[in-house]
Amino acid sequence: MALTQRLEIRQGQALVMTPQLQQAIKLLQMSNLELAAYVEQELEKNPLLERDEAKAREDNSKEEAIAAADNALSLREDAPPADASRDLDTDYDNVYGEDSAADRAAPAPSNDIGASSYANARGGRFDDEDAMSLESTLAHATNLHDHLINQLQVACPDARDRLIGAYLIDLIDESGYLAGDMSTAAQHLAVPTDVIECVLGKIQMFDPTGVGARTLSECLALQLKEKNRLDPAMQAVLANLELLAKRDAAQLMRVAQVSAEDLADIIAEIKQLNPKPGLKFGSEPVQPVVPDVFVRETATGGFQVELNSETLPRVLVNTRYYAQTCKRGKEAKTYLSDCLNNANWLVKSLDQRARTILKVATEIVRQQDGFFVHGVTHLRPLNLRVIAEAIGMHESTVSRVTANKYMATPRGTFELKYFFTSSIASSEGGEAHSAEAVRHHIRELIDGEKPTAILSDDRIVEILRKSGIDIARRTVAKYREAMRIPSSVERRRLKQDLGLPEGAAAP
Repeated sequence: MALTQRLEIRQGQALVMTPQLQQAIKLLQMSNLELAAYVEQELEKNPLLERDEAKAREDNSKEEAIAAADNALSLREDAPPADASRDLDTDYDNVYGEDSAADRAAPAPSNDIGASSYANARGGRFDDEDAMSLESTLAHATNLHDHLINQLQVACPDARDRLIGAYLIDLIDESGYLAGDMSTAAQHLAVPTDVIECVLGKIQMFDPTGVGARTLSECLALQLKEKNRLDPAMQAVLANLELLAKRDAAQLMRVAQVSAEDLADIIAEIKQLNPKPGLKFGSEPVQPVVPDVFVRETATGGFQVELNSETLPRVLVNTRYYAQTCKRGKEAKTYLSDCLNNANWLVKSLDQRARTILKVATEIVRQQDGFFVHGVTHLRPLNLRVIAEAIGMHESTVSRVTANKYMATPRGTFELKYFFTSSIASSEGGEAHSAEAVRHHIRELIDGEKPTAILSDDRIVEILRKSGIDIARRTVAKYREAMRIPSSVERRRLKQDLGLPEGAAAP
């Protein structure tokens, strides 16, 4: 077989992923915080990008107008009325005899600090030089780490123990539990394990009681030990907390060798303990969810979908600076041309991102109109393909748009992916049911069950099938476990122990 060279022409299609196209795809799936951070980085790198300060100036002008009105009102309140002498039938100086017009006009003595402070306080104002910022008046909240370190300085006079204690305190999480391993700590610090255990024992005596524990049983035991209530029966119950969680009273009585009355007292005492003592000193503030889309009901009975303009970064391209700087040379022109292209691309991508989110959210509202009118029971089965075909986009684009995006509705704030649920067939051959609506139906059945008639999974399947929902028992069990609802046996024990009346739901 001879090898020869030849020239062929072939035609094909291929998608070239340019860096800008890759960034445009990433912008779609970014959350509000990620998008704001990305835009900040671009503002620092690109000299042609600048913030749109028009809205900021408008807000500042409104604040200045309000402040000016408040100052004018304050001046009118401080000044004496023009007709005060006529209303009081005397001169104004006679009313305030100790404070004549000359005294009021004279400045306060600069060396009299008390008088100056009193005058400022009485006027409700501070001088600019003596003004105190609001931040300087705020007290610093002591966190758990600092609270333990302060106690460590007193409890451990030895420098080595303080070093070990500081290392262990760094391993304690915000709930007060020690998240490290003693053998690993001994290797890092090159000390015997028994020394680590000795220092840990000192930390476990710190305030709050129970801090430094490695397990829930140890945390509760430390608190009971301080109360002198850690007897053998209590230790047996703490060693079998899984039985306590299942409310298996019979097995607990056999393990602890106590009567039903004593076991009830032990459980009542355990309930008074704090399973997370470290939270007493607070934790990191939880960031509230900022919706990307608002859905409002109109007067005609429909729904209006609009973007949350507060979450959209506003950037502009400074073409005037580009025109002025390009005249300085070829190198500057080449650099600024790239910056101009990137800036124009970013502005266009942000606009396209906003339009895509609005288009997807509008179609979701149209598809799930029953949910917005009647609630979760009317939530329909929906997948990405339906939305993609309706708006003429690819499924991957819809998936990226719905990631980390939230919608504020009259029924609450939901993630966009919440409206995409699988379908469950109807037993009567009609329209399929949404999995989320079925889960809501299961929860309603369990919440409304009587203590004397606990619904098993099989019984729930029968009720759902009578309602037209064709579902298997294992699916009911899966949904129930996903909602963290105990089994029928555990619910029966819980409701009997609590003594709930008929029809009352367990907490």
